[in-house]
Amino acid sequence: MDLCAVEEQTLGTGPTVLVVDDEEDLLSLLEYNLEQEGFEVLLARDGVEAIEKARAHEPALIILDIMMPKMDGIEVCEKLRKDAHLRTIPIMMLTARTEEDDKVEGLDVGADIYLGKPVSVSVIVSQTKALLRSARRYEDPPDQIEVHNLRVDRDRYLVYQNDNGEETEMRLPRKEFELLYFLASHPGKVFSRQEILDEVWGRDVYVVDRTVDVHIRKIREKIGSEYIETVKGVGYRMKE
Repeated sequence: MDLCAVEEQTLGTGPTVLVVDDEEDLLSLLEYNLEQEGFEVLLARDGVEAIEKARAHEPALIILDIMMPKMDGIEVCEKLRKDAHLRTIPIMMLTARTEEDDKVEGLDVGADIYLGKPVSVSVIVSQTKALLRSARRYEDPPDQIEVHNLRVDRDRYLVYQNDNGEETEMRLPRKEFELLYFLASHPGKVFSRQEILDEVWGRDVYVVDRTVDVHIRKIREKIGSEYIETVKGVGYRMKE
């Protein structure tokens, strides 16, 4: 068989990536390069179209700009994380807003990684692969973990807290949930920030140590401060 024909057949047959941006040049560039890597690519030019295509196709990953017409990326991310069918999709924010507060806001609403423009296409493709590898690590975990009065349900992405026989249901943003799930899976074991980043975000994904601290703080605000212990100079652990 002709090698060109083989290559043509392999393009666009892998996981589906939804790219959301209002810059036509960037859309075309990412579409071409991601297809060359074997991904199937969907394009959206504003936030409303992004939600519609995400619901229609349930992509494996979303690359999302923040500054867009009709609905910005922050609102899109919030809506995706509240949708039962879409909340676990990895989201890469790609934006010209690079102040630290902007990055924290993006991560807080559920983005898995935040890349500031300008950024090379090779980095975007590499991070896309890394996020998908990270997501696959959680495909077959135990359905539920019980620690203290918490029940962490990986199948439903819900946390249940039992207080004197009354159970409260909580839905955490994706990375907060996965961080809690990871620590709850190893009660008593201390993990450094870097180990947590490697296990929850992935070894090939670049995020700063402060990301772990922000997510721990958010988890404590929601479930209480008595579960996750700070080990000074080392990292964090789930109390036994």
